[in-house]
Amino acid sequence: MVSEKKYPMTASGKKKLEEELEFLKTVKRKEVVERIKIARSYGDLSENSEYDSAKEDQAFVEGKISSLESMIRNSVIITEDEANTDEVQLGKTVTFKELPDGDEETYTIVGSAEANPIEGLISNDSPIAKGLIGKGKGDEVKITTPGGEMSVVIVEIK
Repeated sequence: MVSEKKYPMTASGKKKLEEELEFLKTVKRKEVVERIKIARSYGDLSENSEYDSAKEDQAFVEGKISSLESMIRNSVIITEDEANTDEVQLGKTVTFKELPDGDEETYTIVGSAEANPIEGLISNDSPIAKGLIGKGKGDEVKITTPGGEMSVVIVEIK
């Protein structure tokens, strides 16, 4: 038996996935089925672009539902251990300064299922997170990213 991939995530990240899944199942799925029904009423399906589009949307929605169900089923909740702020780890928020110019950046390290860099949530699989995990406050770290190498110093871990 092949073990399924585990998806580390925060409790709030899992809740967001569950809400998205519920929306897809109760709202989006019904909308797509209705679009297919309307497109079928137009007659000949061989040259019916509305039908083709609706079927593509249906495949996308069903694939997303399946993916979310798998992520939720195989989720591993990251407990936010307030006591341990000595080292960067999954679920922690880390602030670092880029060297030498001192630009400060703050990110929360989460599992890939809930990563959203625009919101400051980076995946534990990202180059920055991989470089920071296991390091402590005050540590200077060299991180190799697709854009090149950067040096940072960890300012704070929460």
